[in-house]
Amino acid sequence: MFQPGDIVKVLVPNVINRGYDYRLNESAEIGAFARVTVMNRQYVGVIVGPGDSGLEESKIKSVIEICKLGKMSPSDIDWIYKMSDWTLMAPGAVLRLILNVPDAFSAPKIEQLYNFNFDTKVKMTDARQSVADAFSSNDNEAMSVNDIINIAHVSGAVVKTMIKNAVLTPVHVREIKDTRFQYKYFDTGSVTLNDEQRAAADTIATAISANNFSVHLLDGITGSGKTQVYFDSVLRAYNAGKSVLLMMPEIALTAQFMDRFTKRFGAPPVVWHSNLTSARRRDIWRGVARGDIRIVVGTRSALFLPWQNLGLIVVDEEHDTSYKQEDMGNYHARDMAILRAKIAGFPIVLVSATPSVETLHNVALGKYNRLRLTSRFGGAQMPTIETIDMRANRPDSYKVEEEEKSGNLSPQLCSEITDTLANHKQVMLFINRRGFAPIVQCKKCGWVAGCPDCSTSYNYHKHINKLVCHMCGRMENLPTVCPQCKNSVSMRGAGLEKIEEEVASKFPKARIALVSSDTIMSREALERLVHKMENGEIDIIIGTQILAKGHHFPNLTLVGVVDADMGLFGTDFRAGEHTFQQLFQVAGRAGRGEFPGRVLLQTFQPEHPVIRAICAGDRDEFMASDMESRRMAQMPPFGQLIAVIVEADKESTLKKYCAELSHAAPTLNGGKIMGPIAAQIYQIRNWYRMRFLVSGNARANLQPIVRAWLDKVKQPTNVRVKIDVNPQSFV
Repeated sequence: MFQPGDIVKVLVPNVINRGYDYRLNESAEIGAFARVTVMNRQYVGVIVGPGDSGLEESKIKSVIEICKLGKMSPSDIDWIYKMSDWTLMAPGAVLRLILNVPDAFSAPKIEQLYNFNFDTKVKMTDARQSVADAFSSNDNEAMSVNDIINIAHVSGAVVKTMIKNAVLTPVHVREIKDTRFQYKYFDTGSVTLNDEQRAAADTIATAISANNFSVHLLDGITGSGKTQVYFDSVLRAYNAGKSVLLMMPEIALTAQFMDRFTKRFGAPPVVWHSNLTSARRRDIWRGVARGDIRIVVGTRSALFLPWQNLGLIVVDEEHDTSYKQEDMGNYHARDMAILRAKIAGFPIVLVSATPSVETLHNVALGKYNRLRLTSRFGGAQMPTIETIDMRANRPDSYKVEEEEKSGNLSPQLCSEITDTLANHKQVMLFINRRGFAPIVQCKKCGWVAGCPDCSTSYNYHKHINKLVCHMCGRMENLPTVCPQCKNSVSMRGAGLEKIEEEVASKFPKARIALVSSDTIMSREALERLVHKMENGEIDIIIGTQILAKGHHFPNLTLVGVVDADMGLFGTDFRAGEHTFQQLFQVAGRAGRGEFPGRVLLQTFQPEHPVIRAICAGDRDEFMASDMESRRMAQMPPFGQLIAVIVEADKESTLKKYCAELSHAAPTLNGGKIMGPIAAQIYQIRNWYRMRFLVSGNARANLQPIVRAWLDKVKQPTNVRVKIDVNPQSFV
């Protein structure tokens, strides 16, 4: 315990610091939150230890106040610094991920709040429905104008009109109570585990009771009931007085998950993600800091909540690339969750039907304990998986308003769709490409519609009739003629919307639904679609990777993958692994009920090892082969990679700084520094990009070398340097 007058080090949440010295004006412990000033700007930071700057006491500022809202444990502070050492993010940048709710330590702002009048008789436009969804996602609680605009993604004019028409009605000004999320959970007895599930659950329960660090891979085929196994673990930890984090790669996965959780535990979990009102984020953050909220379901950012007595983390779909953060610092949430559990000394459960190579490698080394579920819950059978060789099964054309268009669905797939619909069963078509067409081009002169701010071509989105850049979001109107030669332009390639057009033409009586990040803007919208599927109101569902994982549609018996080759031939050494995982997850949506399922993969490469492994169900054999290839090439997890991405707003500045870095690059023992080369996407949002790649063997300690190397060269103010340890993306 520090006393008034003591000098302490306070870590503040900005991107450059490792802590500053301050004088206490009241007693405080390590881990206490303290309000301080840096360069005349106020921050709330955390006390991490005694002061060590050696400054004269007259130059040391005083702490403004000690905040009376929970505190961080010594293990949490240790985690911040170890995460910093691994990712090469500054400790203050890591802390910023935790202290990311600006008003958590201040009184709530007073705003006029509004309720949604669900009894209104006005016409429900798309914008008004989005507002209704925003209220539903926040338990129909009163919201401010700013919250409505931010959550519903509508304009202020829409909200103003709804207020004028009494669709939104004002309520008295109030402060939202924190007690909303203090649920009490118990086992409702609604689920009985089978012998295989019970054995896995008991193993995890033993680890929770031991209260020591351990990693358990819950490795079960799709539909094997993995969720119910880790639900058992959640309740065990909760009943032991621990807090529990359930991590998911995308919050869209909670559409059916929420129902399962509520049925099992008698109350819903608290959900944490980016699409919450500021007041809701503040209250959840405070509730976790006080220990009032002890179970949270969330995306990767939930790992950085101010947990009190955290005793279990579950990482669902642990292989998913969405756990890799590349915006607010580069880190892998799964790996940082394991690090947090190791430092604090509690178990963590990784869950997947297609575990990552890194996880399987740790299983092979004996570091992780594997718990296998080999049969589908309720006796359902795995679907049969077959290929359609597109070299011999060319798609038939189709007509739209008398215009003949080339098709993308093979006659064999169309025939299977016809039979499935005739048997009153449902169909899923998967293509992991948004929009209508990825390329808009002039066939005469070769001009391609490209984003002026990025080194990428525009994608055409038919439902909004716009060209869209998938890197920066820029939109433009579709040109009627080529801007260079004035001839007509054409669409090349197929996206989600083009498949929808073809399906509507070839199956005019089918009820069709489209699912992508462009069409599903909220969890509520996805829930409505899921309920329509469950109620048999949809015949054919067409979607991207949002559909690939987590959903259970008992009447879905046919899955068609339109372009199974799409992810096989990229520059990423993980392309085979990621394609296998994605296609295996998609295939797992079929035949999860009492009716057998069938999966058809349209491919020009039916002999490719990934495609053959999926059809044969040889997951372990394929992963072993992929791991051996990486071992020979010394790629992760058998080697280490660190990408150094340099960005500048001027090419001359970029090239000069990269040349200086190249000249200062050290010689590595057992490794090398490659580059600089232009990034695969050289320009993004008018910033130019180049890359270095640092490689080393599995025992190499590359981070201190990279840090020392970058410290040698002064970084210009208009240059950004991003460091990505074991990168998932190479663009």
